[in-house]
Amino acid sequence: MRAIVAASTGGLDVLEYKKVTVPEPSAGEVRIRVLKASVHFADIKKRKGMKGAGNPGILGLDAVGIIDKVGQDVKGIQVGERVIAFVKEGSYAEYAIANAMLVYPVADQVDTAVAAACPVPSFLSFMLLERVGRLGNGETVLIHAASGGTGLTLVQLARKLGAGKIIGTVSTDHKADLPLKLGADHCITYDNLSESVQSLTDGAGADLILDSLAGSVMEESFTCLAPYGRLVNYGNASGAAGSIKTSDVHASCRSLLGYSLGTTRKKRPEDLKHIAEQVISFVEMGDITFPSIQEFKLEDASKAHQLMESRTHAGKIILRIAD
Repeated sequence: MRAIVAASTGGLDVLEYKKVTVPEPSAGEVRIRVLKASVHFADIKKRKGMKGAGNPGILGLDAVGIIDKVGQDVKGIQVGERVIAFVKEGSYAEYAIANAMLVYPVADQVDTAVAAACPVPSFLSFMLLERVGRLGNGETVLIHAASGGTGLTLVQLARKLGAGKIIGTVSTDHKADLPLKLGADHCITYDNLSESVQSLTDGAGADLILDSLAGSVMEESFTCLAPYGRLVNYGNASGAAGSIKTSDVHASCRSLLGYSLGTTRKKRPEDLKHIAEQVISFVEMGDITFPSIQEFKLEDASKAHQLMESRTHAGKIILRIAD
């Protein structure tokens, strides 16, 4: 099969378009003929050696495709089904293996590009808002990196789940258009973050803050978190750690929480299986959309990575592998 393989960590030049052996599913697994796959910032971190150990190999976290082969002990999944999935060892390839617990049927009317774009941002956003962040009706939500794939999904889903006020943050003003169109009430840059949030909330602060950046942004975010508020950190795109003093937590009844979709896929896949039907229904009904999708051919994966690293694109970037 054709695949993009990174035999070592490094820059764009380590991404090699080549033929490799088609993988076989073990017990409890399925093989998927991949149609399209998302490109994630986590792929770039893995390629550079900033995530995981060893050589990166085939990159990619998720995909849309057709069930090609079913391993032993797999029930309820049929060859020929169209599915989205979180894959085991990379989706930048014509075929990928997935744990059957992490495979979900998706309706034919969902565009293939949308189906490819949806797994990580849709499942992650629902878990962050509904399960981990415990969004309450009418609460104010602050969403960092609001113009990215997950940020745009968080904006839409926060509105659907009853948020009162939604504030998005972006790196530059020109990235504010999409979050505002999709439901954000305000979109601000990281300059004077705390002052801006306090002004927009009449000094009350945000009830729920969703942070994928960490570093100094997380530290400043905590200063504008309302009493009894929750700050959920789910990434460190800034590349730096953030520090919160315990003395700033208990007296104000504020909470600092962490969440990793990757850890959940490995250790508690049943958590995602339980929410799959509800999450996918949001996509199938159009309650979650994915505007500004940019597609690249599989062999042009390095161009896709280059665009993502430039941080100039708002929305999702995907690879087209088959029709």
